[in-house]
Amino acid sequence: MEVARAARDYGTAEMTIRRDLDVLVRRGVARRVRGGAASLLARGDEIPYWMRELEAAPAKARIGLAISQLLRDGEAVGLDSGTTVLQVARSLGERRLTVLAVSLPTANALAEHPSVRIILAGGELRPGELSLTGAGTVAAIAAMRFDTVVLAPCGLGGGTLTAYDLGDAAIKRALRQSASRVIVAADSSKFARDGMAVVCDIRDADVLVTDADAPTETVGALRAAGVDVLCV
Repeated sequence: MEVARAARDYGTAEMTIRRDLDVLVRRGVARRVRGGAASLLARGDEIPYWMRELEAAPAKARIGLAISQLLRDGEAVGLDSGTTVLQVARSLGERRLTVLAVSLPTANALAEHPSVRIILAGGELRPGELSLTGAGTVAAIAAMRFDTVVLAPCGLGGGTLTAYDLGDAAIKRALRQSASRVIVAADSSKFARDGMAVVCDIRDADVLVTDADAPTETVGALRAAGVDVLCV
């Protein structure tokens, strides 16, 4: 990114752009080059959690609210990690649910709802993501059965749910295998992304909740394949 061009594109001062790029450099996702900065994220690298929280935030909030309305009181629910699932947790209000969380930010959001019973899986904590991973987490999930799980893939390119991290993909597969109903939460940007680790085919999902910018042709094909697609 060139500072001068970014300032023109975003209608702000070059000093503002330089300060923003300095933040990215300090957090290890960019390096300074003459006149701007270059990304240090290679293909297959996951965008840091704190950056994903800012990305498509209004769409993720709508998706989270829509999914919360699909859950029925009394259900046992498994919630994947990710910033979109965090919005699901924030939207539950006074719903009466038992929820397994594999993400500490999600568990923290659920703690604001006294009517929700929270279960935490064991395992190893992923730095930065603050999600649980490893054999202990997979075993804990496999020992349970859920009415609904909400999965948040890193990519949906080619109609396949993918993740950037192999351990994260294993958690997502375990959640899917323990569920009677699978809801996928993915904003429209995920259709153009692909992670290295395969989770499952999108046709294995019962419901896909995305935003109104999702590619029309892809949405039509998924509906024809039997996936209930909600664009919010």
